[in-house]
Amino acid sequence: MKLIVKMKFGSHLYGTDTPESDTDYKGVFMPTKEEIYLNRVPKSISIKTKQNSNAKNTAEDIDTEIYSLHYFIHLACEGEMVALDMLHAPVNMLVEYRPLWLGIIGQRDRFYTKNLKAFVSYARKQASKYGVKGSRLNDAKRVLDLLENTPSLLRLTSIWDALPEGEHIFKHPANENGERMYEVCGRKIGERVIVSYAVDVVQRFYDSYGERARKAANNEGIDWKAVSHAFRAAYQVKQILTEGKIIFPLKEAEILKKIKAGEYDYQSIVAPWLDELITEVEELSEKSPLPMHVNRKYWDEYIMTAVRHEIIMGEHE
Repeated sequence: MKLIVKMKFGSHLYGTDTPESDTDYKGVFMPTKEEIYLNRVPKSISIKTKQNSNAKNTAEDIDTEIYSLHYFIHLACEGEMVALDMLHAPVNMLVEYRPLWLGIIGQRDRFYTKNLKAFVSYARKQASKYGVKGSRLNDAKRVLDLLENTPSLLRLTSIWDALPEGEHIFKHPANENGERMYEVCGRKIGERVIVSYAVDVVQRFYDSYGERARKAANNEGIDWKAVSHAFRAAYQVKQILTEGKIIFPLKEAEILKKIKAGEYDYQSIVAPWLDELITEVEELSEKSPLPMHVNRKYWDEYIMTAVRHEIIMGEHE
């Protein structure tokens, strides 16, 4: 394997590692001439020292994942967190690297767009998972209140105009079959179903989400590691949008450690804090002068030039 770069990754990169943290490595490799000619370029090569995949990682475990140049550029163009993190790894985190890597990180701003969706959507997903905002639950309750006071055998078509709408509840126009859909917190319900069926769908969501919200209120069942990752993602996007780069270790590393350890009350502190941070990042993204999309043509040509130089012409830096 012709390595382009190999680096320490994960908590050691972010500055959130503890004595119990395992060691992660990420890297990028140049595919062989045969892999390129035969269209068999692998996405990545993964090596794990842990034998039991169901066991929790320990400080002795080492996980290594090396991406092909082609797939790494694809991930970076898509705004994936792992690629953008790698592009900002400081020199002291690099185990080995070649000049080609310096050429890529020298142009990392070409991967920045105002649509860093992978970061923001991940943070928002974690927020909604634990009921950061009660709006989803409240919207579902509005629908249930109406449906439970409607004859159960009526079809939604009969009460279509009366169905409430809001942030998480809305009506879709007719599809190719002429049927309209009513969406309630991600659940789509056809207009031809009877009310009792719609009640069952919404009630299941409400009961499940309500249980999560109740547990969040009591600091129970919270995946604090996932929540800390949500904060980290939001902080990193904010740094790109305000400073034009990500600096590791993160200046919020100590805060992230405390969140990961569950030292703050979820409902009164963490939930509104995360929601406010995500909202701020979304607003910064809207106002950002960054382009909407990455110039993929540029990076396609970059890969072809790198392959030609490294493989076809047999030249080495």
